[in-house]
Amino acid sequence: MHTLLHLIVASLAIYVSAYLIPGVSIDPYWVALIVAIVLGLVNLIIKPLITLLTLPINVLTLGLFSLVINAGLILLVANLVTGFVVGDFLNALLFSIVLWLVNWLFAIIAKE
Repeated sequence: MHTLLHLIVASLAIYVSAYLIPGVSIDPYWVALIVAIVLGLVNLIIKPLITLLTLPINVLTLGLFSLVINAGLILLVANLVTGFVVGDFLNALLFSIVLWLVNWLFAIIAKE
């Protein structure tokens, strides 16, 4: 049950983030659920490998390179899922930051 709730909250956060960033669009609303599933799988499988390979540069930038990794993974998901369009790298970077903030706010609301 907790996983289903987390998936719904993540898809809602993706939809809200896409609404806030002008360069990102989600065509039908149910595509946000597919994006949440694919982004979760990408973060589960690919992100640890990329983070491990880029560990030296991540240490040198004090973790800020993680934002670049997140933006790249969002661009990858945009290429995989039809109906989810990200304009360019800057839009993907802003989307990842806004997505993090929206997820953080939903986590605070859910705790109370």
